[in-house]
Amino acid sequence: MRKTKAERQQQLKERIEQTPFITDEQLAKVFNVSIQTIRLDRMELAIPELRERIKYVATNQWNETVKALPLDEVIGEIIDLELDKRAISILDITTDLVFSRNKIARGHHLFAQANSLAVAVINDELALTAKSEVKFTRQVIEGERVIAKAIIEGKDEKGRTVVNVDSFVDNEKVFTGLFFMYQSSENKGENENEISN
Repeated sequence: MRKTKAERQQQLKERIEQTPFITDEQLAKVFNVSIQTIRLDRMELAIPELRERIKYVATNQWNETVKALPLDEVIGEIIDLELDKRAISILDITTDLVFSRNKIARGHHLFAQANSLAVAVINDELALTAKSEVKFTRQVIEGERVIAKAIIEGKDEKGRTVVNVDSFVDNEKVFTGLFFMYQSSENKGENENEISN
């Protein structure tokens, strides 16, 4: 049975509150209406488009939190962050991020999203990647959204912070990486030994 406009808009508002980073395309499928209908509903409800919602969250929540690099240098948009524990970012694969011939995302963009998230999750003024071990598990194409999830695993034998980053498209893993991070607050003696090796 088809919902009335008022019912649909109420449910739309609730759905966006629950999952603020849902796209208009996804909402159109959920409510079985056109993307244009979803856009009109959002306008009537004064709900900004996805990009504006993401920008609002990033600007208001993470700007003062991220220490190791300016927020605008993070590749993708941070949507969740708990320093020295975990972080999540999203990256929409647009035309400028793909090879023009086959519309496949250039690998260095996926790496940059993961690497900058590994830096951002570190609670320090200086965090640099000393080493990384990465694997691309499937190609990503134009129009897809990559969700990167970083989790701090602990320290390695050289005292470097180990950050695991997995990237997904619709719950399918497309990239995985281990990042070994140098921090300025680590024991100086350990860092000097590492650099001299």
